[in-house]
Amino acid sequence: MTEQLAAALAAEEAAIYAYGVIGVHLTDADEVSRARACELEHRRRRDELVDRLDRIQASTAPAPAAYQLPFEVTDRESALKLAVHVEDGVAQAWRALLPVTEGADRVDSLSYLTDSAVRATRWRRIAEVTPLTMPFPGRPG
Repeated sequence: MTEQLAAALAAEEAAIYAYGVIGVHLTDADEVSRARACELEHRRRRDELVDRLDRIQASTAPAPAAYQLPFEVTDRESALKLAVHVEDGVAQAWRALLPVTEGADRVDSLSYLTDSAVRATRWRRIAEVTPLTMPFPGRPG
């Protein structure tokens, strides 16, 4: 389970970095506010994961100073595309925890997967991308 927790932590850290890039390219106040809220949620989860890994005395690789984005982000359209990509990736990381957790930990993992899938759907709607949803959120494409 430590490996999956570390992967979820890496996904949350990457999301935090990505939202810093995304926010710069959004001009609509509601979209900027949504991006800030998403970043704050990912920061909260990151902190929870750090605490959880500390409690089980597991170590992980330090977060890199910067991340390689999957594509260049130069405008609103590419920023929205990155938001969808990031949330889908975070959902994948949380999905990997489902088979190795139980009880409250499994409930939390499923909740976080669902939250990311919902955020990805909202970003798709804003970007006017179809389909809006994925048949199996968190499943690698």
